[in-house]
Amino acid sequence: MVKHVFSVVIVVLVLIPARAFSPSSHRKIISSSSQSTQPHSSVMKSDNRIFSATEINLAPIDYEQISSFLSSTMISADINSLLSPWSNILCNVFQTSGNVPFIPSLTVNAMLFFSLRPKLRTMLTPEGFAHSLALGTMLWMTLGWRGWTVCVLYLFLGQLVTKVGFAEKEAMGIAEKRGGRRGPENVWGSALTGVVCASAAAFSVRTGAPFLGLSSDVWILAYVTSLATKISDTFASEIGKAYGKTTFLITTLKLVQPGTEGAVSLEGTLASAVGGFLLSIYSYLVVGLIPTFQGVAVASFSAFVATMFESLIGATMQEKEGLDWMTNEVVNFFNTLIGASMALLVGSIILGY
Repeated sequence: MVKHVFSVVIVVLVLIPARAFSPSSHRKIISSSSQSTQPHSSVMKSDNRIFSATEINLAPIDYEQISSFLSSTMISADINSLLSPWSNILCNVFQTSGNVPFIPSLTVNAMLFFSLRPKLRTMLTPEGFAHSLALGTMLWMTLGWRGWTVCVLYLFLGQLVTKVGFAEKEAMGIAEKRGGRRGPENVWGSALTGVVCASAAAFSVRTGAPFLGLSSDVWILAYVTSLATKISDTFASEIGKAYGKTTFLITTLKLVQPGTEGAVSLEGTLASAVGGFLLSIYSYLVVGLIPTFQGVAVASFSAFVATMFESLIGATMQEKEGLDWMTNEVVNFFNTLIGASMALLVGSIILGY
């Protein structure tokens, strides 16, 4: 390779000047008979044409000759041989269909998490950081970079809305624990359903056959909907606690304090619809995981309905005697499961995915 690069330097330094100053490349300058009597004249005769000496220019460089020389060497082949493995790796890592091998998925996630660690440390506990790395690797393996970014958007939107009015919520004792940082229980309570849907979609793509009778498109729709459902719930809860003027229990419509399990408000309900729509429209317009706008409508609607069911579960089962296992993370899992199930049903029957 060094030998060929050296030859390029030689041809640039030698061939171009030689070509530029070759006698055959210039006009032949012949002194006129009057030149001896006018030694300081700036006018010359060449090829029966009179022109000023200042008009004499170098002949154009023959780039075809240079290109031919370069082509005659093996530089192109050498460069291709060097770049080809990296090109193949990049194509595998960033393929849009998912099914990326484990090692490249883990490597790219480790690099991204390492570069973003100052920000991620404010969003995740140390254990949550490690579990999020595992989650990111799984999603990159199954859905590729597109599915991965949907989950990352969910994380950042969730963190952003959690910080809205955080001081006031903290003073009232209804703010998220640990300053809003997510731990392993939050990671899997929010994303376990999504991982299952993503794995089903990847299986369908890899085998070319539906999984459990459902196509990869409908499984991907369910994946997006599961995360849209969780962000819808987060928007409803955090905006409702910060700005909800009238908060009532969803089962009895009795007025309750903000932050009560199963409580809803107009402000939180509207925010819920916005949150689910944001993630769904991103999946459609930006990364193309959802192929049609009808899919956006299904994902947004399913997320909204599932969030209402989450409030119902919270009002009837959370903090009840004998149901200690019904933690907030378990409720989140059921919440995302309801949203994804609705998307599977509507997507396969009505949209024909």
